Amino acid sequence: MDIAALPAFPDDVPTAPLLKISMAKLMSGDTEEARRMSLACEDLGFFYMDLTDWDSAVLSDIESLYQVGKKLFDLSLTEKKQYDFSGIGSYFGYKHAGASPIDDKGNLDRNEFYNVSKDDIYGIGKRWPAPAILDENRNLYRSIMASCNDIVQMVLKTLNKSLGLPDETLQKLHAFGDPSGDQVRIIRAPPQPVDDRRTALGAHTDYGSITVLFNQLGGLQILPPGESSEWCYVKPLPGHAIINMGDAMVKFSNGLLRSNIHRVFSPPGAQADCTRYSIAYFNRPNDNVLLKRLDGSNRIPPLADGVAEEPLTSKDWTTKRALGRLFAMAGRKEYEGAEKLGTENISMRLATA
Repeated sequence: MDIAALPAFPDDVPTAPLLKISMAKLMSGDTEEARRMSLACEDLGFFYMDLTDWDSAVLSDIESLYQVGKKLFDLSLTEKKQYDFSGIGSYFGYKHAGASPIDDKGNLDRNEFYNVSKDDIYGIGKRWPAPAILDENRNLYRSIMASCNDIVQMVLKTLNKSLGLPDETLQKLHAFGDPSGDQVRIIRAPPQPVDDRRTALGAHTDYGSITVLFNQLGGLQILPPGESSEWCYVKPLPGHAIINMGDAMVKFSNGLLRSNIHRVFSPPGAQADCTRYSIAYFNRPNDNVLLKRLDGSNRIPPLADGVAEEPLTSKDWTTKRALGRLFAMAGRKEYEGAEKLGTENISMRLATA
């Protein structure tokens, strides 16, 4: 998609104060850049990653995947629903618009998406049936997943050092060649009715460790910490990915790292009249990793007196959160309230705490 043909992001809406971090500087071992990135992960949980000076094909690959996404979502709803695997307990495949509630009033989401498994693409796990347009582009997915994993591993390496953990502690929990819930998601959100422009995806924290997000239009909003915080748009920047921490990083660091609450709203200004496409790489710990406080760091706070951590694996946590709302709507008692099992309460801690 030609970003120059899209309406400009308006300059009169509140925007989140995300730091810009250079991937190239991190790769070169720039200690000040590493300090700034670590601060962003502890403070807001979101930052921009500048990829313009990094030797990678990821930006051109993402442009290609946007085009694949347009063809994918142009398929009939009947055909796309053949690849909805939630009924057999999987969050991979297709989700149609309106499949999940976004609030306590019963409003439904307004976006459709398709999840492609890293394990599928790399032959580590099950190969899922897929539309021809996706099967024809498995090499493109493979390239994007490899590039995004390079970004993730750089973030993990930087945080591992900042937290003072034993060498490669975080990296070993996210070994790319081991089974995990890592995936690439293509999202499509069409323009909303002019008289009813609202939240398209409800407030939440991400389930995994690190999210790498690419988009060209506004719509993503975050809720900064503080008692009187207001939702702020995250302005898309050409050549940059938006990086955010997920629940697993909160659990590993016992709340030192922040998985901030965010949502997707109707894009601001004239951008609201455009179809919004996004591409996200969701990195998660390997399936058998227990989500609990890590030992070996003097910076990670101890557990509060009397607190016992639930022994939940990454795979179980992700499945429960990803499918919780859908299964609760279907009357499965074990999933009632599952959408509230994230780290939102920690994300809401006061900025002065």
